[in-house]
Amino acid sequence: MRSERGIAGRLSIVATPIGNLEDITLRALRTLKESDLVLAEDTRLTRRLCAHYDIKTPLRSFHAHTNERSVRLYLERLRKGERLALVTDAGTPVISDPGAVLIQRALAEAIAVESVPGPSAVTAALAVSGVACDSFRFVGFLPRSGTKREKLLSCIARATEATVIFESPQRISQTLADLVDKTEPGRRAALCREMTKLYEEVVNAPLEELARRFGPETKGEITLVVAGSNSENRKEIPADLDQTIRAYLIRGMTPRDTAIRLAQETDLPRKLIYQRILKVKLA
Repeated sequence: MRSERGIAGRLSIVATPIGNLEDITLRALRTLKESDLVLAEDTRLTRRLCAHYDIKTPLRSFHAHTNERSVRLYLERLRKGERLALVTDAGTPVISDPGAVLIQRALAEAIAVESVPGPSAVTAALAVSGVACDSFRFVGFLPRSGTKREKLLSCIARATEATVIFESPQRISQTLADLVDKTEPGRRAALCREMTKLYEEVVNAPLEELARRFGPETKGEITLVVAGSNSENRKEIPADLDQTIRAYLIRGMTPRDTAIRLAQETDLPRKLIYQRILKVKLA
């Protein structure tokens, strides 16, 4: 394959299994075998895949901390006409994984870059989530703390399209709790755990139920698909709404009267506020 400038090298972006080693295309296997070098995020993991399919191609590391000198070396090999394959630990490279810098530099030099599509945790989770996903967005791993996390959680709460999130088992409990706090009651989501592996689990339920079910002891790789907000609940929920509800209830107002008054004050649906009142009473 030659690029517009006649450079014969080729960089192949190869998707690899996210769990089950049988989930790999014939084209991906051929590309890995025919390449001069495979660049892998973790050579230990990729070596297992190569051993399983008797692929003898040399492996080199390419990860988030790969230095400029190595990038230039790989580009030089491509300029000389070699064929390099880029893989990640699992799934499709560059989606929440390193590799973009090499692709950008190769394209800038008119080196041919091809996609060898295949497994992706994003599309695998969407397909079985049961969540409406005519439109969706992928946010990857959430920031662990701080303003950026708060803003992103608020955006997810307001979004009318589905949102796909990657999360670690150690942090999924906190993330679910934060989403419950930010979203309207009853917002559904699908927690997809250990996709394509022996103990695969997909649970579609309201976020409140997921938060009760998946605590700090949860294990396995997790992809969370959060349903979009329906049109009735798109308005911003004030940050002090729960505090205001408590104040009215302490004064002796009934939940019904509190819902009516706050609906007038905030322009939020009375049903949404009433559900929030019940949540505050149970807290």
